Amino acid sequence: MAHGTAEKSIPDLLRDAGLRPTRQRVSLAELLFAKGDRHLTAERLHEEAVNHNVPVSLATVYNTLHQFTQVGLLREVAVEGSKTYFDTNTSNHYHFFCERDGILMDIPTDELVVQGLPEPPEGMEISRVDVLVRLTEK
Repeated sequence: MAHGTAEKSIPDLLRDAGLRPTRQRVSLAELLFAKGDRHLTAERLHEEAVNHNVPVSLATVYNTLHQFTQVGLLREVAVEGSKTYFDTNTSNHYHFFCERDGILMDIPTDELVVQGLPEPPEGMEISRVDVLVRLTEK
């Protein structure tokens, strides 16, 4: 299973996050977390669900991914206006994005240092820093 989920069953993971482990949520979570850390779109997860005979609509996949993100089970990575990936690794890390293939990959955390961040406005704090390095062919 993915980052931080190996020690718990999927229903327990969902309950601990405050979500009722419905059949569809459990099935989608199993697809999401069974293969280690991954980056995938709602469309890709829906395709996997269909291939595994999980009866679920694309709208339900979107809703479930957003619910999982809200409770901290996933991290949302916006690549372009309408292109969003969901990352099973919720730790603070950065990404490469291959523009040709539409593939999102983790950047090893020891290879990038972000310096010189501005002070946040009064009463605010920085919750995370997103870095997306876009790749194209030479």
